[in-house]
Order: sequence, then structure tokens, then C-alpha cells
Amino acid sequence: MLRDFKFHHIGIATFDIEKTAKYYLDAGYKKTNTIKDAIQNVYICFLYKKGMPYIELLSPVDKTSPISKTLEKSGVSPYHCCYMVNDIESAITRLRIKNYILLSKPVIAVALENRKICFLFNKDVGLIEIMEQ
Repeated sequence: MLRDFKFHHIGIATFDIEKTAKYYLDAGYKKTNTIKDAIQNVYICFLYKKGMPYIELLSPVDKTSPISKTLEKSGVSPYHCCYMVNDIESAITRLRIKNYILLSKPVIAVALENRKICFLFNKDVGLIEIMEQ
């Protein structure tokens, strides 16, 4: 990552948001409403607890969802970390210099107050999401 990145959340792929969320609710987390993000083809909710990182639960809308393969390979599992950045285009440029591969051009994320997001991959780090402030 880069020094100016701010950690935002851990993304967890799940078959059933409500079933997975129950474990976090039992641990004192609060849950946002689940929404459908048609752009990313997933259902999303966030879980939050004072002093703890946000958790994003994502489940596929259908088999073409980008997280379907993650679920097939790994089952319910964390699969990305998200960082906030001031300027998404600048962050992409700087990450590409560090051997990150841009997997998706920036799009609007309805679950994140219509902020721009994108995903990048580095073989030594894994999948990250960046989100413009």
C-alpha cells in the first residue's frame, strides 16, 4: 500500500448475508440494511462496532457475480481489504508502479455513499479495493 492510504474495511464473501451476519451481531456488531449493488452484481451490508474495523459482507446476485468464483474456491472467507484514498486515479497510477494490476476501472459504489471504487491485485499482497474519499 501507500502511506496515505487509510484502512476502511475487510470484505467477506458469503453465500447468505443474514446467516453470516448473525455471528457478528452476537459479538456486538451493528448491521446496516442489505442493498443490491447492480453495478457490482452483489448484495452488500456493513457491520460495525466501536473500536473495530468495518466488515463488508457480500453475497452474489447470481452465478455471474464477481464473488461467485471466490465462494466456489474458498467458501465463506475474507477476500479483500479496502483503503480510502484522496484521489483514486493518482492511487491507481502509484499502485501500478508497485506491480498492482487494475482489475476494474473505477465505478460508483452505491453501498459506499456513491463513492468511486476499484479493485487491484498484487501477487504478493492479494486483492485490494480502493475507495475515493
